[in-house]
Amino acid sequence: MRALAALALTGLLAVPAYAETQQQLLTQGPTSKLPLPDPSHIPLVFGKDIPWKGGPGSQSAVLFGDSSKPGIYGVLIKWEPGRNSTPHFHSTARHAYVVSGTWWVSSSTHYDPAKMYPVPAGTYVTDMPGTIHWDGARAETGPAILMLVGEGPVKTVRYVPKDPSKAPEGQDFVPPP
Repeated sequence: MRALAALALTGLLAVPAYAETQQQLLTQGPTSKLPLPDPSHIPLVFGKDIPWKGGPGSQSAVLFGDSSKPGIYGVLIKWEPGRNSTPHFHSTARHAYVVSGTWWVSSSTHYDPAKMYPVPAGTYVTDMPGTIHWDGARAETGPAILMLVGEGPVKTVRYVPKDPSKAPEGQDFVPPP
């Protein structure tokens, strides 16, 4: 019986810890007392060590590559609650996986945050090149984190409000002058 308990305890200690919340995902470090794999074979970057950049509203963390140069790139995007982009498009396809939270999207030049569609964690989305969209996170559902993979160089074209003297909500957006 004692051997069985020891075996069960050993098994529990060997089980990796999974991030159950976005905070855990972003702050998690090594989960085992075992030595790390040889970093020249398997380089690891724990959630707590990912370098986020940006300001209030959204942040990004480049994991590999450079979207402004030829080749594949991967970036994490974190949308804060109640923040989103306005209508825009990208010159190349981008592949998004919703890592955590609910990501809200629209494919219209009419900017109305009330008409965004909810995309839950675990969903894969293709952002087709040259197609208008806007996205973010709603206040009532909390933050969202996306993993974006694409091939650079990518150019983003941001549309502008038809009437710049008015608030952007509820109006159509047009190509920049």
